[in-house]
Parts: sequence; structure tokens; C-alpha cells
Amino acid sequence: MDIALYLLAALLMLGGLAGTVLPALPGIPMVFGGIWLVAAVDHYRHLGLWWLLAIGALGAFGVTVDFIAAAFGAKRVGASPPALWGASLGTLVGMFFGIPGLLLGPFAGALLGELSSGTSVLRSTHVGIGTWVGLLLGALVKLVISFVMVGLFGLAMLFG
Repeated sequence: MDIALYLLAALLMLGGLAGTVLPALPGIPMVFGGIWLVAAVDHYRHLGLWWLLAIGALGAFGVTVDFIAAAFGAKRVGASPPALWGASLGTLVGMFFGIPGLLLGPFAGALLGELSSGTSVLRSTHVGIGTWVGLLLGALVKLVISFVMVGLFGLAMLFG
């Protein structure tokens, strides 16, 4: 039974790493779930409370970055407050529509928010593109954080 659980944990971690760049999968929570499963099967001998708290805090930071990346990208190009709210709401609503929603939601939200503040279509499009750049940078940060989480897991298993 332990072998099956270790295999499931490995699949969770690999799927989570893929999920950091594929918006349809909850990448960081899957990585953490796999790490926690290994810790539980190992009876927390190698991965104790402090390792799990450190890896979990890193994961929570990564999830937070994921949610604010689009708004940060919009803010970097000088978006208005309605555009920032639009990017955030577009990200939230887009999560329910798969990959197209996650790609178009923040852009459309920022664009509509900027348009509602009375700016031109060209300026609003510029804000929408800034939102996409923020999303791409957020995905890169998530990927790095996921690999750091797996690296910390490896260190704990070797030296914990």
C-alpha cells in the first residue's frame, strides 16, 4: 500500500509542476498535497512540522502571487483603479471557464475597467496587454516556487 501512496504522491507533484504553467490544474496545491502525502506515509520522520510549515508558507505565497499577478501587470502600465478591479475580477471569473477564461478573463476585465474610466480603446488595450504580461510573470514565479518546494522536499528527505 505504501508504494501505491508514494506513486500517487509522485503523480501529484508531477501534475502540480505541470499545473504551474497549465491554468486548468491547481499546480502549487497539488505539489504541496504530494509532499504532505509522502510525509504522512513516512510518518513524518523526514518531513516534520517545520519542514511542512516552511513549504506550505512558500506555497501560500505562490498562490497569492498567482491571484495578484494580473492586477500587478495592469498597475505597472499605469492602469486606473477600475482597471485593477477589473483585472482581479476577470481573473476570478475566468477561473470557472478553463484555459480560455484564465487567459481572456484578466485581459477583458482590465480592458473593460479601463474603458469604464473614460480612456481610449488604445489605452485600454495597452492596459489589457500589461495584464497579460503580469500573468506570464506570475506563472514564471509560480513555476520557480514549485521547484523550490520540491527542492526543499528533497533536502528534507535526504537530511531530515
